[in-house]
Amino acid sequence: MWIVAVAWMYVALMMAMAEATSPQGTWLGAVVTFVFYGAAPLALVMYLLGAPQRRKLRLARERAEREAWVAGQQAAAADAGATTSAAPVAPARADDSSGDARAP
Repeated sequence: MWIVAVAWMYVALMMAMAEATSPQGTWLGAVVTFVFYGAAPLALVMYLLGAPQRRKLRLARERAEREAWVAGQQAAAADAGATTSAAPVAPARADDSSGDARAP
């Protein structure tokens, strides 16, 4: 792919040089020719052709972040399970607000 990009820039540069050295051409015309026939279209094409690679890199980064998060959650759960006490939960009070447990 890079050989196509280099060849494209070479042709655009030769077009700009022909514009600049022509008796009716100007340096401004050469710059405009190089930018609009060479640099701008090539930048657009290279950006569009790089989209699949950027997508793969983004998905790999998201997958790595997700795996790191899951590993952190599992480590936190293991740490929390190791620090909890084995004492049972205290029973509910017998005189709750339902009124059934009160003696007359």
